[in-house]
Formats: sequence, C-alpha cells, structure tokens
Amino acid sequence: MSNEQPVPVFLIEDDDALGPAVAEALRLEGMEVSLFSRAEAALEALPDNFPGVVVSDVRLPGMDGLTLFELLQERDADLPVVLTTGHGDVAMAVAAMKRGAADFFTKPYSSATLIRAIVGAAGRRRLVLENRRLREALLGQAQGRFIGSSDFAVRLRGMLSAVAQAEVDVVVEGAAGTGKTFVARLIHDLGPRRSRPFVPVDAGVLTHQDADLLLFGQEPGGGRLSRIGLIERANGGTLLIDQIEAASPQLQARLLAVLESRSILPAGAERARKLNLCIAVTRQLHGQMGQAGDSESRFHERLGAVRLNLAPLTGRRDDASALFRHFLSRHEAELQLPHRAVTDEVWHHLQTHDWPGNLRELDAFARTWAIGLSLTDKESPMAVGGRPLHLAVAEFERTVLENALRAAGGNIVQVEQTLGTPRKTLYDKLNRYGLRPKEFRPDGNSRENRPIRKT
Repeated sequence: MSNEQPVPVFLIEDDDALGPAVAEALRLEGMEVSLFSRAEAALEALPDNFPGVVVSDVRLPGMDGLTLFELLQERDADLPVVLTTGHGDVAMAVAAMKRGAADFFTKPYSSATLIRAIVGAAGRRRLVLENRRLREALLGQAQGRFIGSSDFAVRLRGMLSAVAQAEVDVVVEGAAGTGKTFVARLIHDLGPRRSRPFVPVDAGVLTHQDADLLLFGQEPGGGRLSRIGLIERANGGTLLIDQIEAASPQLQARLLAVLESRSILPAGAERARKLNLCIAVTRQLHGQMGQAGDSESRFHERLGAVRLNLAPLTGRRDDASALFRHFLSRHEAELQLPHRAVTDEVWHHLQTHDWPGNLRELDAFARTWAIGLSLTDKESPMAVGGRPLHLAVAEFERTVLENALRAAGGNIVQVEQTLGTPRKTLYDKLNRYGLRPKEFRPDGNSRENRPIRKT
C-alpha cells in the first residue's frame, strides 16, 4: 500500500476499547482513519465523493448502523460500507448485503480480514470515482460541443448524458441540417460504449445491388470471400442508420428483423450471430413523408427508442451568433487563416435570415466569411477584388489543396484527414485543378520550382 494514496476510512464504533484498537490496526496498514462513536457525527463529517470506505457497527447509541447505511446509500449509492455487529444475526447480514453493503462481519473478527475487505472495497471505489470524473469530463465536452444558450440547447444538453448512460436506442428527428448525425455521435461519445465502434450507415445509398453484402456480410465458401457487414462491425458499439426514410420498404423490413432479434445472418452462414449494440436512427422531418411514412412509424415503434426532436435554427435564433463564432473559429484554425472581423451587416444577417438549411447553411456561411468572401449581397456576383465569385472560390480552393498536399508530402491519406474531405471528392477536385499528389512527394517532381498555373 506504500505506493498508493492512503485509504481514508470512517470508522464508527462505540466500544471504547475496540474502536481505538481497530483504528490503530488500520493506521499501521497506512490507512487514514477517522474514528467516531456516533453515526450522526460521521454522517455530518463525511464529504461528497468520499474516496474511501465506511466501517460501522450496527448497534450504536442514537442512530444505528443500518439507518446510517440507508442514509449513506441515498447520498451515494456506490459508497462502500462495511457493517459489523456483536450479535450473530445472519438475517441482518443477508439483508444488508442484498441492499449493497460491501461486507458484513460478526464480532470478534480478525483485523487481517477487515483490512482485506477494506482494501478490496477501496479499489472498487477508486474505479467508481474515476468513471465519474470521466463522465463529468465528457459531459463538459458535450457542453462545449453542443453550442447555444437557448432553452432548447440547455434542455438537450441535459438529456444527452442521461440518454447516453442509459445505453438505450435513440431516434434523432429534425429538419435537414439540424445536426442529427452530430447528436447521435455525441450520445455515443458520452456513453459507456465510447471506446467501441461507431458505424454510420447512410440508408440513402443502400439501393445499390450490393446493399445486402455491405450491411449483412457473407461467409466464405463456394468461391466467395469472407466479408464482415457494416452491422456486425458495430457489434459492441453503436450502429447509426442515417436517414431511415430513404431506405426501401424491403430493406427497412430486414433491418427491423435484425433490430428485434439483435442477431444477424450473413450470406452463406448456417446460424445467426448474436449482436450487442445500440441503435441510433436519424429521421428527417418534412411536410410530405411519402410512402415510407407507415414503414418509418412501424420501424420506430418496434425499435422502442427514445426520441429526440431537434429544433430548426429559426426555433433557436438566440444561438445563431454563438454557433457562427464557433464555426468561424474552426474554419480559421483548419485553413490557417487570420481572424476576420465580423461586420454589423453580418450580425444583422445572422439574426434576420430564416436559415432554411439550418446548421449546415450557417456553417457554410461561416466558411464563406472566413475565406474572405461575402454572400450577404445577393445582387452582386462580384465578391473579392472585382472577380466573379466562382473564380475567387476556385482560386482559394486550389490554394488550400496545394498547401495541404505540400504539408503532407503528397500523402493523400493525410490530406484527406486534414481537410475532412471524402476520398472520391478529393480526387475529383485534384483532377479538376490538375494537381498530382506524386509531384508533392519528396522524391517526386516537386512543384516548388515549377511555374504556378493560373485558374
């Protein structure tokens, strides 16, 4: 124990001889002992998140040990309490253990036995408090990641941690651009499964003929290669089904079967495989639900999930300025741009514009402002230096790509991670501007000594 922090122990014992003797034995083991003869005094002195163990006699003057135990459980259900008694009451011991007592000893007991029980309980207590600290830190991150001070933002922040810790399935609903996928990911990051896989599945692209293979996988055999489906990749973590309304009724039915049974049968497999995962579903709300409406309703009813409805930006207008600052700071940092002062015209636009694209539109507006453009004047095609807007954007985009390639030494994977751009989109843009990654590699034909092509 010399290499660890001393274990704090609250010892409640009214026997004038036994109390000091037990306290001395525990101190010889390096523990920090506070000795009390009455439960009321110990209860008043005990701090919140006490990092140690409470050891209490059952028979005490005034408040007895069992009442103390119940009150401690109300304050902190995870606080380890060891109960002792001079009366061989087996029924009392069983009842106390069922209610969460760390241990129960009948006097006389050996100090070595009590010390072992305290050391074990203290170890478990350290883990409990560490998990609490992690949860609080993650909740603090959520407070920072979910921006806004509106009533909606405050309520949703309060719900996110509770939903995450409960490990329940969730349906996140809202109009386009309200941050449904972001909220689903945030719930995963706040919960016990945060270190496990988070696998997003875009239902809108699952009309492809290989959708079954992508989702459910296949067993090897008959010339087939083994392939783990996306659903199975989420085992132990969270499966996000994005835009469920875009999936065909047939695919929704297959997904429902998986969700109800929590098992999957890959192509060519003889037996289904059990899954342990949480399901997050995003659902876009709009005026016309179309033919998928009934299937969506059945899907959500059978899922039995908690539902979170995300307000559009018009319903949380007070958050627009704070969100804009957040997006602007992020884009300036990612693009390594100096801060650009925000004009009164922009602040007015933030408060008066309807933002039909919600957060996605606001994010794009912040990026536009960060790179030196202004789209608030819709009558003028000229935005920067008298140049047409599309040419200014193209020139800036090409510069960003060149800088990223140069910084990454032509490593396309690093460029993809730096810019947060999908691989196919990145290659399309490189082809558009005639940029070749190999020319930025140290052993390639570097562009440093080549003339810059004009867009």
